[in-house]
Amino acid sequence: MTVERRLGTLASRAVVAAALVAAGAARAQEGSPATLILGRALSEPRAYEKVAHLADRIGPRLSGSAGYDAAVRWAVEEFRRDGLERVWTEKVTVPRWVRGEERVRIVAPVDASLTAVALGMSVPTPEGGIEAEVVEVDGFEALSAVGEKARGKIVLFNRPFLRDAGPEWGYGAASALRHRGGVEAARLGAVGALIRSIGTARYRLAHTGMTGREDGVPGIPYAAVSQEDADHLHRLLAAGETVRVRMTLGCRTEPDVEQANVLAEIRGQERPEEVVVIGRHLDSWDLGTGAVDDGAGCAIVMESLRIVRSLGLAPRRTLRAVLFANEENGLRGGKAYAEAHAAELGLHAAAIEADSGAGRATGFGVTAGEGGEEIARRIARPLSGIGAAEISKGGGGADISPMRPAGVPMLLLRQETERYFDYHHSAADTLDKVDARDLALATAAMAVMAYGLADSEEALPRLEPQAPPSPGVR
Repeated sequence: MTVERRLGTLASRAVVAAALVAAGAARAQEGSPATLILGRALSEPRAYEKVAHLADRIGPRLSGSAGYDAAVRWAVEEFRRDGLERVWTEKVTVPRWVRGEERVRIVAPVDASLTAVALGMSVPTPEGGIEAEVVEVDGFEALSAVGEKARGKIVLFNRPFLRDAGPEWGYGAASALRHRGGVEAARLGAVGALIRSIGTARYRLAHTGMTGREDGVPGIPYAAVSQEDADHLHRLLAAGETVRVRMTLGCRTEPDVEQANVLAEIRGQERPEEVVVIGRHLDSWDLGTGAVDDGAGCAIVMESLRIVRSLGLAPRRTLRAVLFANEENGLRGGKAYAEAHAAELGLHAAAIEADSGAGRATGFGVTAGEGGEEIARRIARPLSGIGAAEISKGGGGADISPMRPAGVPMLLLRQETERYFDYHHSAADTLDKVDARDLALATAAMAVMAYGLADSEEALPRLEPQAPPSPGVR
C-alpha cells in the first residue's frame, strides 16, 4: 500500500475516531482544547509524513555523520514550515565513530560465518584480525569465576534477552553486559568479546548498541552476533569442543565534531519563564534508517507542537520541543541541554520523553512529587477514548535524565512495544515497521498531555534535587 493510501485510509478512520472521542468516555466539554487537539491529531495524521522523510530521504543519522547534519537542517526547516516562530539550534560536541569492515567466523571445529556487527564505540581489531579460543559466560558473576582462563581468549556473553521478563532477564541486565562486558573481559586479559544480540526476533539479525570504556583498561574489539549464531556457538561449546573464532573489525573513532540540538517553542502567555519540554533524540544507529528508533519519536514531538500551533492555542507556560543529539552513543545532547539551561531548570515545569518506538500509546509514566500522578491523571482523562489514559508511577528517559538532579518532574509516553525489540538497533529498523494509525494515536496522546501540563493552573510537584551523577564509564 502506498503512503498516500495508508494516510488516506487513516484519515477516514480518524474522523470517526475523533467524533467518538469527543462524544465518548472523555465527556470533554465541546470545543475544549483536549477535544480540539484529538480531532486535529487524528484527522491530520502528518506525523507519518515526517518519519517517512527522516527514514527514506535522510536515512541513518549516527552522531558525527553527514546524515545527522542533514536531519538538523530538515528539522529546522520543518518546524518553520509548521508555523513555529521561535526555532533555533544549540551546539553539541559529539563523538564520531565510524563502522568499517566486519567479519566474524568460526574456524574450528567447523568453518562457519557468523552474522555480527561491531558495538558502537568498539575499538578495531589489529590489522589482519584476531583469532582465539572462545570462552562462554552468561554474566559478570560467571566471568569472574572464569578468571585467568579468559586471558588470551574471546569472551562470549551469551545471556538470552526476554521481552516480558523481570529485571534479571530484561533489557537492563542485557544492556549492562553490552556496556561493561568489554571492560570486564579486558581486565582479565581477554583479546576480544562477543555478545548475544539484544533482540527478540529470530531473523538472524545482529543488533548493535553502545559499549563503554574505562580509563586505565585497554579497549578490546567487541561485537554482537545474532541469536542463532550465539546458539550455534553454545551448542559446540556444550558438546565439549574447543571453539576458535576469527574476528576482523575495521571500526574507528575519529576526533569529536560539532553538531547541534534542535529546539522550537510556543511561548507561554501568562508564565513564559516556566517551560514544559517534550523531546526525543534525532540521531540513530547506522545499520537501518532509524524509523522506529527514534524517527517516530521525533515525528510525535514535532507534530504535537504543530497541532497546538495550528489550533491557535495559547498555553500559560512555554511549550518547548527539543530534538536531542547523540543519545545512542554518548547522551551528550541531553547533557548539553541541561548545562546550557542550568539557570532555568528550576522553572522547568515538566519534561516528557517519547522513546518507545511507533506503537499505539497506552498512557504515561510519571515521576514527580506527591500528588503528581493525580494531576497527570486529570489531564489524561480525555485520552480514555483512544486507550491512552493510563497513568503509572515511574517515568522519564535518557535524554531528559540530566534535568532530574534539578528536580524537574519526568514523564514517559508509554506505548505498545510488542515488536519493538525485534528491530531495535538493527538493519531492520525501517519505515515499513511504522503503522500510521498507531503513530497518529501516540501523537494525539503526547499533544494532549504536553498542552495540558503547559496550560494547567496547578503545576506538577517538583522532585527533590539530587547531586549530578558521577561520570563513571563513558
